[in-house]
Amino acid sequence: MNVSVLNILIMAKIQLNGRKLELKNKHTILALLKRYKIDSKKIAVELNGKIINRNKYKIVYLKNKDKMEIVNFIGGG
Repeated sequence: MNVSVLNILIMAKIQLNGRKLELKNKHTILALLKRYKIDSKKIAVELNGKIINRNKYKIVYLKNKDKMEIVNFIGGG
């Protein structure tokens, strides 16, 4: 039996704003935002077609084949 060590280490392959990412550890939405230095107060997150409430960012874990979109708020006048 030949099991790739790489496949064991990668917990999830997700899509973030159209780009494929491989996460090696379990990540919450908040952890991923912090990893990329994104201010959670200035964005909206859509996960698999559903808007995620900001108060759930630290409890929703990303899973294999998830599709996540981050949208920035832009002010104007």
